[in-house]
Amino acid sequence: MATLPEQKIASKKATLLSQQLSTLPTLKMPELWALWDQHFNSRPKHPNRHQLESRLAYRLQETVFGGLKTETRNLLADFGERHSKIKTSKRTYAALLPGTVLLREFDGQEYRVTVTPDKQFEWAGNKYGSLSAIAKRITGTQWSGPAFFGLIERKNK
Repeated sequence: MATLPEQKIASKKATLLSQQLSTLPTLKMPELWALWDQHFNSRPKHPNRHQLESRLAYRLQETVFGGLKTETRNLLADFGERHSKIKTSKRTYAALLPGTVLLREFDGQEYRVTVTPDKQFEWAGNKYGSLSAIAKRITGTQWSGPAFFGLIERKNK
């Protein structure tokens, strides 16, 4: 059970959060983008104000109260896959968690790629949107990135 000082701190955090959330609709777009940039590494491709406000509201609450547990996120993702009317490709590598490091030896050199929290891939100090882009940089030829890093079986062996 929380002690009285812990309860006061939690109450103060909740009050500050509530104030922050209530100001989101009144912020001008440059201010909204500045707040976005404080919390996210990249901007959405096709943003609208409602999307920015709701995503920021969730993120602000997440920083104060914590995010969903991994089990809950996985359960929701599984539920969405099974019940969505939108059919997506079944990629086994799509579930790579942030922080996952992929290793590949090629031409006697070891390459390490890290999955970032924004679902991109970091290699040699740069971020890439796909593993294929990294594989092409490493090999100089077009490759399936998931095949190059051993996440799926190559068709032409």
